[in-house]
Parts: sequence; structure tokens; C-alpha cells
Amino acid sequence: IIQTSQNAIDYAGFEYLRDIGVGAAQRAKVPVALHLDHGKDLALNMRCIRYGWTSVMMDASLLPFEENVAAVREVTRAAHCLDISVEAELGFIGGKEGDADRFFDESGCDSLAIAVGTQHGLYKGEVKIDYQRIREIKKAVGGRPLVLHGTSFVPLEMVAQAIDCGINKVNFDSELKMAGMKAIRGYLAENPDAYDLRKMNRPMMAAMKEVAMEKIRICKAEGKSWLK
Repeated sequence: IIQTSQNAIDYAGFEYLRDIGVGAAQRAKVPVALHLDHGKDLALNMRCIRYGWTSVMMDASLLPFEENVAAVREVTRAAHCLDISVEAELGFIGGKEGDADRFFDESGCDSLAIAVGTQHGLYKGEVKIDYQRIREIKKAVGGRPLVLHGTSFVPLEMVAQAIDCGINKVNFDSELKMAGMKAIRGYLAENPDAYDLRKMNRPMMAAMKEVAMEKIRICKAEGKSWLK
């Protein structure tokens, strides 16, 4: 899954990022999903749908439950006509796991990000994941796909346990960036007069690849491609 955030699209330019993502997917030896992560704007979701994204996220989690459902439902109606999957987020489940089941039913979303203890960005303090909550929500939604956001620097054994409890998709970002920056700083320390960005990027890419491979293995996704 190649995820493109709204900030990344604003930074790189919509068409340019689309061309890179779709082109990479077409040349890959494994199935690739080009996903819009945390698309808080309805127009952005619709634009991604038109321009070739195969998965989008309508994040209206800060809105009240009914408004969140309505926003996601509007996206799913368009996306499902083109066989595009839709992720949503329910930022708070007020003690009722049935709210997640109801959200799936009323919004039509294909996967749901739930709040069970992780957080975006860099952690401050001890990580605590509510595994029992994951199990309860998984049961309440009848086994439908659940998503865990904000898992950078979460101990690998905790990620593996969350998957065992019912998580189907795991998001990593900050940890990849940090690995890349560490590699660049190391290269510049050894080559203080360097100016060729291509040479700097090689160790950065290698470091990020190592992290990605580690995450693929811990998520039990290694060798799961259905392409021969």
C-alpha cells in the first residue's frame, strides 16, 4: 500500500504525485494499492477517485457520529461504483463497540480506523494498546477490516499482538522518515562537502527499505502476493 497524505499532495502537486504512484504500481511485481490517507476534504477524495487512486480515506472523525457517517457515505457511493475501497475513522467509541458495527453499516466503508491507544507522530511516554478493545470491536463488526494508525516506534511485539487480536491494516510513517534522515546525516558526516542529492538519497532509500521490510515481516504480510 502506497499512502499519500493530503500534506504530501499539497507539497508535491496532485498530478505529479499521481503519476509517480500510478506508474510505480503499474511496474511493480506485486499488487499495489494507491491510497489517500486522512483525506479530510470531500473534494480531494473525489479527485483521487477520478485520477486513479484505488483506495481513499474520508477522515471526518472530528465530526459528530452522524456527520461522520454522512461524509463517508457520500464518498463510498462514488468510490464503490469504480471498485475503489474506502477507509474511515471512528476516533472515539463511547463504550459501545456496537457503534463501530453501526458505522460500517450506515457509512458503507470497507475498513475502519479505531482508537485503541496509539497516536500519530513520535511517542512521548509508554505505549499502551488496548488489545481487549480490539477483540471486542472485531467481534462486534463481524470480522470486518480494522485499521491501526500511528504505529511508528511501537514495539514490534505489540504490533504483532494487535494483528493477532484483529487488526488488518497497519500504518507506518514517522519511523520511515526518521530512518531516512539518520542515513542522510550519517552520509553528510562522512562527506561534508557532498552536494549531489542522488548520492545522499541512496543510503536514505536503503535505510527506509530496511524498515519497510521489517514491518512487512512483523505484520505477517511477507510472501502474501497473489501474483505469480
